[in-house]
Amino acid sequence: MTLFDRLRIERLVWTLDQQLYDLPHHSRVAKRREVRANLLEASRDVGTSAALKRLGGSRRLAAEYLDAELGRRRHSWIAAVYFLGGVPLLLNFFLSEAAGAYERAITAADPHATGTYTWRGVSYLQSAITYTFDQGHASHVGGAWSPLVYVLWIGGAVACGRLWRLLPRA
Repeated sequence: MTLFDRLRIERLVWTLDQQLYDLPHHSRVAKRREVRANLLEASRDVGTSAALKRLGGSRRLAAEYLDAELGRRRHSWIAAVYFLGGVPLLLNFFLSEAAGAYERAITAADPHATGTYTWRGVSYLQSAITYTFDQGHASHVGGAWSPLVYVLWIGGAVACGRLWRLLPRA
């Protein structure tokens, strides 16, 4: 077996492993080892190309493993984690840009602004932001997420990950 053949096998095993993250860790590792051992043995018997071709691709194999272990109607921890991680990044970016635009608008109107200004923020998404200007230099407090955002954030994670499927069936 050449180094290139070994790399082809490891690539398939790695790809399969990435698609099995919803399985428990011990099960995922066991399947990875099993597939690697079977491919190495088959590669010696029929060649690496034939062994990989007979396997049918990592996506189909991963779907079969997931269906066998979790059933057709399964949850996805990965989707829930992506939602939980992605929403704060995007929402904080847009809210920060909106707050920055308000601050720039004040300094555009009066470059040497002094005083306190309050912006209500984006309705239903954040609390009010209070800006304090001193000779055009600003600082601000506020702008926290509203309770509605937290509820939608958690609800969205449950919906994206189909986490209700974790509940035991009667």
